[in-house]
Amino acid sequence: MTKFTTAPVGTVRPSQLLWTYGPGALVDLPNLSVVTMGLDQWRESTCEVVDEPRLLAAVRRTLGPQVERLRKPPVADDDVDPLSAEAHQGVPVRPFPRWLRCVRCGLLGEFDSGLFDLDADAFRPERSSFVHTNCEKGKRSDAVPARFLLACENGHLDDFPWHWFVHGGPSDCGGTLRFFERGASLQTENLWVRCDTCEAAKSLAHAFGEEGRRALPACRGRHPHLDRYEDGCEARPRAVVLGATNTWFPVTLSALAIPLAEDKLGQFVEDAWEDLKDAEDASELRGVLKTLRKRGHFPALDALTTEEVWDAVERKRSGASTATSDAASTEDMKRPEWTVLTAAPAASSWPHFLSERVDVPTAFASTIASVSLVKRLREVNALLGFTRVDSPEEVLDVGARDRVASLTAARPRWVPASEVHGEGVFVRFDEAELRRWEARPAVRERDERLRRGHRGWRASRDLPPDAHYPGVRYAMLHSLAHLLIREFALECGYGAASIRERVYADADAASPMGGFLLYTAAADADGTLGGLVELGKPENLGRVLAQALRRARVCSSDPLCSEHDPGQDRSLHAAACHACEFVAETSCERGNRYLDRALLVPTFECVDAAFFGRA
Repeated sequence: MTKFTTAPVGTVRPSQLLWTYGPGALVDLPNLSVVTMGLDQWRESTCEVVDEPRLLAAVRRTLGPQVERLRKPPVADDDVDPLSAEAHQGVPVRPFPRWLRCVRCGLLGEFDSGLFDLDADAFRPERSSFVHTNCEKGKRSDAVPARFLLACENGHLDDFPWHWFVHGGPSDCGGTLRFFERGASLQTENLWVRCDTCEAAKSLAHAFGEEGRRALPACRGRHPHLDRYEDGCEARPRAVVLGATNTWFPVTLSALAIPLAEDKLGQFVEDAWEDLKDAEDASELRGVLKTLRKRGHFPALDALTTEEVWDAVERKRSGASTATSDAASTEDMKRPEWTVLTAAPAASSWPHFLSERVDVPTAFASTIASVSLVKRLREVNALLGFTRVDSPEEVLDVGARDRVASLTAARPRWVPASEVHGEGVFVRFDEAELRRWEARPAVRERDERLRRGHRGWRASRDLPPDAHYPGVRYAMLHSLAHLLIREFALECGYGAASIRERVYADADAASPMGGFLLYTAAADADGTLGGLVELGKPENLGRVLAQALRRARVCSSDPLCSEHDPGQDRSLHAAACHACEFVAETSCERGNRYLDRALLVPTFECVDAAFFGRA
């Protein structure tokens, strides 16, 4: 639940505080707009700890060793008295933008100027709003946020400079400003602001484009979620509209919870190491274990004694632990997952991961090496920061990490995280077949076509042109994963937006990877209902895969789709569009980039690069 000082103003789902409304993001409520404050102002004691050592190690490599925990956003109970102190548990927010507009007289002013009052409804928080009590056109009128702001590529966000804009720069005029409309449409050229004193007026059309860049003041380096200004920002601010998606992009990191040791004792020590590592003796460890039992996150702990755990802790400290925790110190988050997913499944009582190897569909035995049904999995996501104006893919590059805005004023001691439970299907492809396919001349030509688009896209953003190209193997596996997501959604009843992908593609490593995991997850403890696992069985997977490939051969946008050349328009996909390949942004790990169905099946434009021939 969000709040304004002590007044509740609305609700959002906990997962939205990672993906949509995290610190620094604007929450556009029905009657007002607020900014989610930084983690410094969250009540840490109300945020439950999430145990995932591999992800925590990766977060520390990015944000520093001072990060102690991953924590869930606070959740308020639904059955509490709205006037009690318990009802105020939530995430702190503040009205932003500060400027409001009266819907009747068009008066523009800041919310704390005395012109507007907050009408908070404790029983119906979504009805909370600002009102213009003494409106000249009515005794009481609603006041809504002025829907224009300034943002820059360094993550700063500021109020729109209304006085500067209407007066063409610094001015001694302190007259009242009014917002009004001319014309029938709501295009920016019909939206005007006027000063009542000097009668200066200007259309909002002058706030955008190159003219807007010249007309707007320099960036003040404002971080409203941290209550501070940074000096020395040289980026030119640009006008943005409240509610625009480019005002906040989350920078996240995710990991699948996988077994890191071969026995219960070793796995428990790996999972709970952050709690166990500071125990100085067995007596102190006994108190730590008592606390962990109350927390209830480690069912295996009931079968372990204090002495066993102490011996295992001592072995880990001395470097003699046999756990496979080395994966937590590598830069590649997917490599340990690939190792576990491709290993022969073993009987496991670990509550977060359970897989079963099944037969490969007969029709695809020459291309698919193995299929595993992941009957139980947990994915943990952590929020590291955010960007504005430019997406993380455009920012997280050489020398650009400083453009990622922080969640706290100082270095964070913890970061928000969420965990989801579910099921999935893991498909591993035959490595020899992949290498033969990659050696074809037609595949190399498609690879070069995608590479030209990659270079052009990055060059247009002043990024190193050849960096971070994932390769043609990734493009093929990614394209097939999208086809199966769309087909699974038709077959199993899950919405397409709830099915996600993790693509494992590395052709150059000593231990190459070639496969993907499709999974669906829910934020509750029960997870999902088994429909996706059922489709992974050989009699179903073969049929669904064949259907997906048949549909991909002809797109309703052909021949334009199949003939698309990414090198001409600097895009990051070839034969792919909304009609055949694109999926929801929540499902795709690359934002619908690096897709080409010509790498899977023959198309009108290319018949020789298909991995599946005429399947």
